[in-house]
Amino acid sequence: MKPRRVMTAGLIAGGMLIGGFVQAGTPSASMLANTCFGCHGPGGNSNGPATPTLAGASAEYFEEVMEAYQSGDRRATIMDRIAKGYTKEEIKLLAGYFSKQKFVPAKGQKFDPKKAKKGAKLHDKYCEKCHADGGSSPEDDSGILAGQWRPYLKYTLDDILAGKSEMPKKMMKKLKKLHKKKGDAGIEALLNYYASKQ
Repeated sequence: MKPRRVMTAGLIAGGMLIGGFVQAGTPSASMLANTCFGCHGPGGNSNGPATPTLAGASAEYFEEVMEAYQSGDRRATIMDRIAKGYTKEEIKLLAGYFSKQKFVPAKGQKFDPKKAKKGAKLHDKYCEKCHADGGSSPEDDSGILAGQWRPYLKYTLDDILAGKSEMPKKMMKKLKKLHKKKGDAGIEALLNYYASKQ
């Protein structure tokens, strides 16, 4: 086949694919999720300490977080811009996809066993009501804390305490109460506890 005919055939085939894509409407959940894997890891299990694992999060929680990034209620370095590129329908598809993936705890995180023990008690007192099963349950539309990357959790809690990110009032109240009573040492103990869940 001559080069011109090959090019024409390619354009026709490409046009058919694009036409099929447009007619199909929104891309599939797995197609959308593939664009997240570069930062959040295959299946949503992150390998980067400043990037959270998405796998296993409840669909409702995922949607709430994405909407908070879109509105600016939740601080981010990149996700606030990325989130604005998704429609509500696409966010729902992503939420459904990641909620069905298995959460794999971040391995090899360093932690202090003594601080982790203190953190377990603080978790029971201040966090367990919403972050059940020691912070490993996605139920009650709360994020998974146990086994999540420690640097990510630290940045998130710092932003909440500094008023840079909005959170549910009950969480804000509990976190501020914990910080007032135990200071940075209390936050550090919690982080060690969650990091210990490998």
